[in-house]
Amino acid sequence: MNLRVVVVGIPGVGKTTVVTNLLERMKGGRLVTFGSVMFEEAQRKKWAKHRDDLRKLTVERQKVLQRMAAAKISRMKEKTVIVDTHLFVRTMEGFWPGLPFEVVRALRPTHLILVEATPEEIAERREGDRERYRDAVSEGELHEELGLARSFLAVSSTLTGAPMLIVKNSQGEAEGAAEEISVMLRKAAT
Repeated sequence: MNLRVVVVGIPGVGKTTVVTNLLERMKGGRLVTFGSVMFEEAQRKKWAKHRDDLRKLTVERQKVLQRMAAAKISRMKEKTVIVDTHLFVRTMEGFWPGLPFEVVRALRPTHLILVEATPEEIAERREGDRERYRDAVSEGELHEELGLARSFLAVSSTLTGAPMLIVKNSQGEAEGAAEEISVMLRKAAT
């Protein structure tokens, strides 16, 4: 069975760390960061100079980039493709889905996985991340984002028929979270 695993989480949950650990367990898998594919297309179109510029683009331009990225990823031939992305993006126009209908359908996920952490852990991780330009948000706003993530996950699962899994990534436990996902995917592959 070919696996198309979409791993999501709000910024600061440690999703990329979990995905990196997961890839080590999934022999022969390919990791694709959806935002990086979008950014490559945005650079080609001269719409962005830094990846964090993407969320500042108009929603219409983001839609174009999303469709381009989804089409590119959907053509990948590897047996296991792990897509690291976000369920929604906080834009100047409000929350906007990172996986709208046409994008999530184009990706054809076999599994949807949400990585979560506590609001306190997320705030601490965001503060410590010097490579990204993160907007400051309160713990209340982080609670709201975590709730939205679960809602968007359920909708994406409903639209695609892909099962969903929610994994906790407590501080220092990324390997355990990756192992939980890996066990589930090994079962699915048999």
